[in-house]
Amino acid sequence: MNEIIKRLEREYPHSRIALNFKNPYELLVATILSAQSTDKKVNEITPELFKKYPDAKALASASLEEIEKIIKPTGFYRQKSKYLLMTAKTISEKFGGKVPDTMEELLQLPGVARKTANIVLGNAFGKVEGIAVDTHVKRLSRLLGFTKNSDPEKIEQDLMKVTPRENWFKLNYLLIDHGRAVCQANRPRCEICVLNDLCPSSKTKQTTGSGLEL
Repeated sequence: MNEIIKRLEREYPHSRIALNFKNPYELLVATILSAQSTDKKVNEITPELFKKYPDAKALASASLEEIEKIIKPTGFYRQKSKYLLMTAKTISEKFGGKVPDTMEELLQLPGVARKTANIVLGNAFGKVEGIAVDTHVKRLSRLLGFTKNSDPEKIEQDLMKVTPRENWFKLNYLLIDHGRAVCQANRPRCEICVLNDLCPSSKTKQTTGSGLEL
């Protein structure tokens, strides 16, 4: 894993979260909206959303219809609107209007699983308690042979076992960038991949290669 991270860091030296946010509330909302959507699309609609609802208390007073109208372009907007409204109300009523800064408390928010909690903790509070597993991380982790699981939480546990803790935070963004630029789901570009000699799934790999061992 160390060699993989080293190579990816050289390829993507500025790897970081692509969502735009100014505070923990904005990051939480943007992360919820990013499910099954692109960061670019989320960044296009959040300015309007945050202008109208600048904090959790304001969002908690909104109607589902008002939220749906703004976030519709992100997809799955009806379910996301329910999550946002319930989360805003929970934050307002249970956490004094402030986004909680612990894994245990974040997981009490509707629509928040470990992926979202890890992203918020790492980027908004500088706390790293795990590895955020999104679709790119899930796919590349399986291709690289780090896990055979499909459940995000089990994948996270597998990755935490083979990744030095100081690299937990950056691993998510390095794999996302690599998944977008090279290891694309529909057409992986194995011939230019900096990991092709380490990846057991590489199409350019020699049949006599030993592959990547955990």
